[in-house]
Amino acid sequence: MSSLSIPQKTPTPVAGSSIRRQRRLQSVFRLIIAVFAIGFALFPILWIVSAAFNPTSSMANQRLIPPNASTANFVKLLTNPLQPFMLWLWNSIKIAGITTILVVFITALTAYSFSRFRFRGRRSLLLTILLIQVFPNMLAIVALFLLLRQLGEYFPTFGLNSHGGLILVYMGTQMGINIWLMKGFFDSIPRDIDESAAVDGATHWQAFWWLIFPLVRPILAVVGILTFVSVFNEFILANVLLRSNEQFTLMVGLYLFVTQNFAQQWGVFAAGALIGALPIAIIYVLMQDLIVGGLTQGAVKG
Repeated sequence: MSSLSIPQKTPTPVAGSSIRRQRRLQSVFRLIIAVFAIGFALFPILWIVSAAFNPTSSMANQRLIPPNASTANFVKLLTNPLQPFMLWLWNSIKIAGITTILVVFITALTAYSFSRFRFRGRRSLLLTILLIQVFPNMLAIVALFLLLRQLGEYFPTFGLNSHGGLILVYMGTQMGINIWLMKGFFDSIPRDIDESAAVDGATHWQAFWWLIFPLVRPILAVVGILTFVSVFNEFILANVLLRSNEQFTLMVGLYLFVTQNFAQQWGVFAAGALIGALPIAIIYVLMQDLIVGGLTQGAVKG
């Protein structure tokens, strides 16, 4: 028996032109949405750039393109001896850098212990860490202030108005959620690696440092960037715990430009915000390969 062939319908020219018109309208609609989203995201940055180059330092007559653009705000920002901007910037970089290194190292060891070892109270400790993170840091400001004041009587380096005390506080606020985040990444690494290292006579530290540590570089980079950005941009705790002008971080120092009743310097504030954003942008540019490409570098072949 010969099979019957069913004739296929060919689209008419009218139907083809209608389909092309619909696709064209969809492409135009997507383009409009994309342009709107990009403009919505870039407008605040453009406004800050405009304010930084506006010599009047006034928000009332602010325009997107200032008529008499100049670098007067940057000169005023970098040459004022009473408001040491570069010292504030260095304080923020130093505090954020030290906090990031300590948090990443201690968090990696803690997450490795929770992931690989089984000990009494392990689950309770994990739940306690998660529960503590539920409460905002604002609730502990008074307790932290009193704690650092008493601690400073015995160890001035870690008391009030000290970078050491502020670093300790930042470490406590950053390690909780990062332990859970890093523990999940450690759980995804096969335990066969640890068992093979133990058979070869390696200790837990050697197995962690030489075998596990290279595989968790992506999550270390993510935790490090999140910690650095969070500490660098933090304002409330630094404003409460730091009292002298020389100890201020960048965010606390910039706040001085817009809190004076009769001398609000919005242009100088915008100039400082632009310069202060450079370390974050540099870190993202330098670490993007480790974040994106590093996800495939730690693959385990079985």
